This record gives sequence, C-alpha cells and structure tokens, in this order.
Amino acid sequence: MTISINPALSRRRFIVSTATAAGGLMLGFHLPPGGARADEIATQPWMSPLDGGTEINAWLLIDPHDNVLIRVAQSEMGEGVFTALPMIVAEELECDWSKVRAEYASANRSLREGGVYQRMATGGSGAVRRSREYLQQAGASARARLIEAAAAEWGVSASECRAENSQVHHDGSGRSINYGAIAGHAAKIELAEEPAIKTPDQFRLLGQPTKRLDTAAKVNGTAVYGIDVRLPDMLYASVQTCPVFGGTLASYDFDAIKDRPGVHAAVEVPDGVAVVADSFWRAKSALEAMPIEWDLGANANVSSADLRARQHEALNADATLAHEQGDVEAAMADAATRVEAVYELPYLSHSTMEPMNCTAHVQANRVDVWVGTQNPEGSLAVAAEVTGVDPENVFVHNCFLGGGFGRRSRQDDVRQSVTIAKAVDGRPVKLIWTREEDTQHGFYRPMATIRFEAGLGPDGMPLAWKNRSVCDSIFATVRPDAIEGGIDRTSVEGLRELAYGIPHQQIDHAMRNTHVPVAFWRSVGSSQNAFALESFVDEVAHAGGKDPFELRRELLKDRPDWLGVLDMIAEKSDWGSPLPRGRGRGMAIHECFGTIVGEVAEVSVSQDGQLKVERVVCGVDSGHVVNPTTVEMQMESGIVYGLTAALYGEITIDAGRVEQANFDTYEMLRIAEMPVVETYLALSGGDKWGGIGEPGVPPIAPAVCNAIFAATGQRIRSLPLKHHDLSWA
Repeated sequence: MTISINPALSRRRFIVSTATAAGGLMLGFHLPPGGARADEIATQPWMSPLDGGTEINAWLLIDPHDNVLIRVAQSEMGEGVFTALPMIVAEELECDWSKVRAEYASANRSLREGGVYQRMATGGSGAVRRSREYLQQAGASARARLIEAAAAEWGVSASECRAENSQVHHDGSGRSINYGAIAGHAAKIELAEEPAIKTPDQFRLLGQPTKRLDTAAKVNGTAVYGIDVRLPDMLYASVQTCPVFGGTLASYDFDAIKDRPGVHAAVEVPDGVAVVADSFWRAKSALEAMPIEWDLGANANVSSADLRARQHEALNADATLAHEQGDVEAAMADAATRVEAVYELPYLSHSTMEPMNCTAHVQANRVDVWVGTQNPEGSLAVAAEVTGVDPENVFVHNCFLGGGFGRRSRQDDVRQSVTIAKAVDGRPVKLIWTREEDTQHGFYRPMATIRFEAGLGPDGMPLAWKNRSVCDSIFATVRPDAIEGGIDRTSVEGLRELAYGIPHQQIDHAMRNTHVPVAFWRSVGSSQNAFALESFVDEVAHAGGKDPFELRRELLKDRPDWLGVLDMIAEKSDWGSPLPRGRGRGMAIHECFGTIVGEVAEVSVSQDGQLKVERVVCGVDSGHVVNPTTVEMQMESGIVYGLTAALYGEITIDAGRVEQANFDTYEMLRIAEMPVVETYLALSGGDKWGGIGEPGVPPIAPAVCNAIFAATGQRIRSLPLKHHDLSWA
C-alpha cells in the first residue's frame, strides 16, 4: 500500500469536563472490577485483565509490570476498534505496544460520571473519526503526568525529560524509570494545562500495519460473544412476534405445553410471546408447539407489488426539493441528447452471523445485561425503563458482536430479554432468536426507486441533471426531529451534494413510509443511492460516446481528492486494456462518512449467463488511517457485504409479512464466489479523518453492473442480479 500523509493537521480544542479525586483533570478513564486474569480480556471483554494496576485517568491504567489497560468505549463487531482506539491512546502515551491490553468501558460508570466516556454508540463509521482527538488527548495527558512524576522523583524539570517505550528518560543524567514504578504518583498529579497532541507527521505507531489484539481469541474460539454467555442457574427463552409488522398477540395456550420437560413459563413481550425453559431447544420446541393466535392488523394484505407501485406513483407526484442550482429546465430543453433511467432496489436484511440475543438478570434493585450491542447506553436505558430500576443500578456487560451493520443499534432484543427475566423470579434468562425470527423481524435497508434524467451537450458532456429518489425514512421512527423540511438526510446521501461538476441540477425526494420497519444498514442511504447514481453516470458516458473513466475524470477535475482515488483504481486495474469476449470492467466511486472509495470490478459472463466477479480493485482516501491492515480488511468485508446484496439480497413482502426465512431463501455469498480484492491507499492527508467500516460497500454493486454491461451489453437497473438473465450470444 502507498500512504501519503499531509502533516498540516490543526489541533482542536480538547475540553475536560470532570475532576479526579486528587483535584486534577479527569479525562474519561474506569476502575475495573478486580480478580480477573491477564488473559481474560479476550474471553470476557467487560472485565479487567490487570490486577494491582493504577488508574491514571478513566481511559487507562498501568500495572507494576508496565502492562497498560486501555478502555474502549466503542463496540468491536469486526471493524477493528479494539485495536485502533488503543493505538490512538498508545501513540500519545509512548508505551510499549506489546504490553497493551483492551477492555470495554463501562456504560454504568459513564452514566454515573456525567458521560465520562463521551461517545459510546458505535455507528456511522465514527469510532475513529469522532473520538480520535479526545483519545489522543487522554494518552497525551497520561504521558505528561508520568513525566511529571518521574521529574519530581529525580528533582529535575519535566521539560528535561522525555517518554519512550513505557519509560521516562532524563538524558542529562542518563536515568530512566518504568511507567509501572511511577503510575501511582502520576495518577495524583494535577497538570497546569493539557499538553498538545501530536500531528500526523509525528506519529510512530499510527499509520503502521498492526496486528489486531482480538485476532487470537477469535481464531482459537475463546472469544465470547453475547450468544456464548453462560451464567449459573440460567434459563433460556425463544420468542415469536406477530408475523405482520404492526400486528399484535391475540392469545396463546400455555396449558398445551406447560407439562413438557424443562418448560418453565410463557411470557408476553411487545407484540409477541416467549417460552422459557431449561434449554434453548426445549424452549424453541415448546414455542413451536404452543397454539398462538395473532391479530394481524391493517397490513395483512400488503405485498411488495403494492409497495413498488406506490413508489412508482411517487415518481410523478409532489416531492420535496433537496438541492437546486442553475436552470435545469432551460438547459434540458437545449440538450442535444437526453438520457433517462429508473433504478429499483429491494429491502435488505442485516443478517449478522450471530442472530439477535441477550441475557438478562433482574433482581430487586439491580439489573445485569450481557449483550453484543452497538449502543450500551441505549441498552442500559431500556433495561431501566422496563424494570423501573434506577439506571445507576443497571449494568450492561458488552460482549463481542458477531456482526452489527446497524442492526445492533436497536434495542428490541434487550427489551424482550429484560421483560422475560423480570417475570421469572430472579433467575438469569438468555433469549436467542432463531434465524427465521432474525430474518423476518429485522429493521431493513429501505426499499428505493430512483429516477435520473440528464441533458447532454453536443460534446457529450452532461449540462442538466435531474434526480428524484423515493424510499422509506429511517429517521421517521428513530429520530423524527432530524427530518428537516420533509427530507431525511440519509435518504439523499450521495445524491444531494454531487461531487460531479454539472452546472444545472435539480435533486428532490419523495418520502414514502410503510409498515415495514427500516433502520441503518451498512453504509445507510449510500448503499442504494450509489448503485443508482454510478450506474447512471455509466449510462451517461456511453450515451455521450465517452469512456466512463474519462467522463468521471472531466466531471471531477476540480476535486483533486476524488481524482487521486479515480486515477489510482484506473492505473491498478489496467483500465482500458483489452479483455476477451464475455469479460468486462466497470467502475464506481462514492464518498460516505468522510471517505472516498473507488472500485473497479472485473467480471466474466459465460454465454449461458453464468456470472463471476473475478477481481475488484479498490482505492481509498480517508485522509489518514490508524491501521492500514484494518483498512484492507474492512474494504474486503464491505465488498463481500455489498456483493452479497447485489447478487442475492432481497426481502419481499406477501400478506404483510416477510417471505424469506433462513439462508436457503436469503442467500449469502459463497467462498468460491469471492473475487480477488486489491486495496490501495490514496490518502490526501490534511484535516481529514474519514470512517472505514462502511464506505467499501456502496461502489461494488454499480461497479459490477457496469462491468456486466461492458461484457454483455445488458444494462442492469434493478437488484438483485439473481433475477436477471445475463446470457448472450
């Protein structure tokens, strides 16, 4: 990988909000529970792996052997935050990286101490980009306190001392001292002012390929996810909710199953019912045998065809203007060529590898919840609400997540689990969703219909651009206050503010909410919008007689950061070199969460229509990176996720309910279908720190579909690809 870094990163003001017991500055760092072994961080990430350590501030502690425990307020769901965020602290702390361990920060402590861990919800590819500066400041503050402590011990000025590799050195006398020996003194020091944080040109650890701290445990099987939690005297629960969204439970007959072996109880949960037993299999089997009646409600006759027709009607109805510049109608009337296309995308499931689950233990004045969650503070609040227990007596033990993708930002599993545990006389209960429940009762990526019109000049360049998108609003249910003027910003991501230099633009949107629940899906609105946008740019290029790369290059001539990525993927993919019949290349480029990602897909299509994505070349500009190894992993992961959706992903509705159930009807990409993926960094540096977890997803679907056109001449305007006959003569 090639990494370019611009050293001109301005320091932002770091605000310190609370004080330590010694009267100094508190930076957000947790006194962990004692008694845990040093190797327990991988298997029990909510416990401290260090005995006898001294907390320097709420983010870190150091033990007498110089082991450093760094607390992570974000959730590890495969995106590498359990390594990236400790790297940020360690960079400033100047500690021995081989002695760094990580654990989850406590949502309970953050609540008690006025939000000491600041941002704990994980999403929007924001773990690094939204917390980097205060984590740097935390490490810098701890380093400064250690230097002050050593200087006081030696009777010299702190300005004469420096920190390196978990030691403080005084070059004048040749003395040095380990962090572990002075940590206790350092914790009591009050700094006169906070030290400046490093700029990228000063980094020694950040930007270097680094092995992940959680890899070994995940490879050898010792890592504990929420679904792995085992507690003494624990019961298990299986749940069913109304098959039609918005419907309710009418009745159930517990007497029909109460005498089955191990069955303990039936408990009503919101819109459904759970059976509790001494094993999950017994709970599931009893639930399947229990007679249940549903009130299906007003949406029992809704189908995907109905929803599709409604969206198509909206293409010609009133809409809300999202962006306008120039005079589109006049420019369109004068156009030498007009191009129009409509694109369609279905609902999609998150389909995390680990189905939804949660373990809860409700006692008289205490609630404990073990769950893999993207929002531990949200889980805490829901548990307190359901039980009526003071939030300060609710403890969320965050576990590793077997995939999140936005799904685990919702709290329906926590609400159900705590409701059940509250009803079973003080015993802990583990709720596990079946894969069918997980698929049919999710919060889905919105269904969308998107129309484009372009007016081209005599030279084939687009002068006028009209776009209308129609989809459900995510914010309508989770944050209605965030909808401004009829526009949910997630619905127009990547459409409203075009990077392409087209002089006349009209972008509008029609919100069409349905009974199907929607939520953030990996890359959110960019996932559907990039497919439509980048597919249409390809259509415009061919309509104007231009190479798709050259057209993009001309339209992006005033965007050097975009051009850096575009030129990188064109070079590395051998764009323009000849390919045999039935083989083609397609490209797409998109920015989301502060990161520009371009991808070139090379595909082969046999004459009978068998598609194989052979190779994907990916270029990334996030400004700077913490760990290039993680960037490569996340680009590959995003391509797998987006390619699965492009080839197979589809949630359809019939009689008001989801038709798909398990992986036989909601297919996943197979290992044999995985293309070769090459990832290259084209970093522009500056003040930019973009996200990494999601931006690899949006370009893959349009890149593949554009490559199919290059190989076969067939234009793809709807997904998934499994519905298209790609055969050619």
